[in-house]
Parts: sequence; C-alpha cells; structure tokens
Amino acid sequence: MLQLIGFDGDDTLWHSEGYYRAAGEAFAAIMGRYVDLGDQHVHDSMLATEQRNLKLFGYGAKGMALSMVETAIAISDGRISAADIHRLVELGKTVLQHPVELLPGIREAVEAVAAKYEVVLITKGDLFHQEKKVAESGLADLFRRIEIVSEKNAATYRRVLGEFALQPAQFAMVGNSLRSDIEPVVRLGGWGVHLPYHVTWAHELENGLDADEPRVLTVGAPAAIPAAVERLRELAGTLP
Repeated sequence: MLQLIGFDGDDTLWHSEGYYRAAGEAFAAIMGRYVDLGDQHVHDSMLATEQRNLKLFGYGAKGMALSMVETAIAISDGRISAADIHRLVELGKTVLQHPVELLPGIREAVEAVAAKYEVVLITKGDLFHQEKKVAESGLADLFRRIEIVSEKNAATYRRVLGEFALQPAQFAMVGNSLRSDIEPVVRLGGWGVHLPYHVTWAHELENGLDADEPRVLTVGAPAAIPAAVERLRELAGTLP
C-alpha cells in the first residue's frame, strides 16, 4: 500500500532546464569566435567535461560554469580571452539568479496528493541554489520533508525510506527524469510517475528502464498526477 509520495524539483515542480539551455546557446555563441560550431566535437566535449566533473562539482549552475571554462580553454587551445572567460562565469551567475516559475497546475496537483499521502520533496543540485528555489517556489509548506541531495540513486532513496520506516513498495516518486527520479526507485521495488519535460539534459536521458515498465505511469501534465498516483495504489495491490 502506498504511503509516501516523493516529488522532484527541477522541471517537475518548476522550470529549470530552459535556463541551462539558454546558457548553453550563449556559450556556443562565445565559442563561435574560436572554433567551428558545426563540429560535433565541440558539443560532445562540453557534455563529456560536465559528466567527468560531476563527482567533483556535483549538479547545478556552478559546476556548469566551471565546466564551460574548462571546455572553452581546451577546445580553443588556450586562445580564449580573459574577457570571454569572464562572460562564461557571468552565464553561470545568470542561471543561479533565474526566477522560479512553477509548472502550470503543479501546486494543485501536489495539494491533491498531499491530501491523501505524506509527500516529500527530493531534489538534487547545489545546496544554496536549491534552497533558494524551494523558498521562492512557495511550495515548501506542502511537504513533510525536503531533501536536497548530491545524487539520486538507490542509496539515497533507501536512506529516505529508512527514515520513514517504509519499504520501497510503499513509495512512489514523481519526476521528469527516468534516470534520476524513476529508475532507482523502481529497481528497489517502488513506483514511479513520469512527467516528461519538453527539454532534458542529455545526461538524464540515459536509463535502463523498459518502455512498458509496469511500475511506471507516464502523464502529460501535472493535473494528471493525482489520478496516476491512485492508479499506482491499485497496481500495488496486484503486482509483486
């Protein structure tokens, strides 16, 4: 029986990836002064640098800015100017300062779920940035707990469930990322409501779930989340 419902933050409760995409486009415009942007190696290098640096910088705008600087120096063979490096740092600051805009209908959806279940917010990224977004979202009062974590994996979800003294089968996670929000929970024996966002970072697209995974329901809008949770509650009584 479901008892606890988790919600992701970025691109599930509020818009986020679009700001990173805009910064990426500005990064490309700056690098166009030094390299041929038609060379796929430029884009691959940025993604590879970000992925390599995740264990050092974690997720978020600060890590992105540092990775942009590192990539810019590497692919320009050190020719990038100090002024353009400063512009890259400013891009990171712009992302850190973006306004928090909720997805349409998400507050109503969380309120409806919270009326029947305990709900928690589990979001990953830079602590200061995520705390700022949670505060500005106006949603903090809806959650029993708010967890800001460096990574979303099986160990993270086990810890949260352990603190609530729950089994994975009693937990469902709502989020836009199959890789971070859904797959680790399903692998533990929990459930997932997938709310796809119109743009997703390439790193988050990688996952090992089957398209017809029975423990996951996909919804097209926040308004459909409460009904999906209720459907999972019904499935929880029939699936092992």
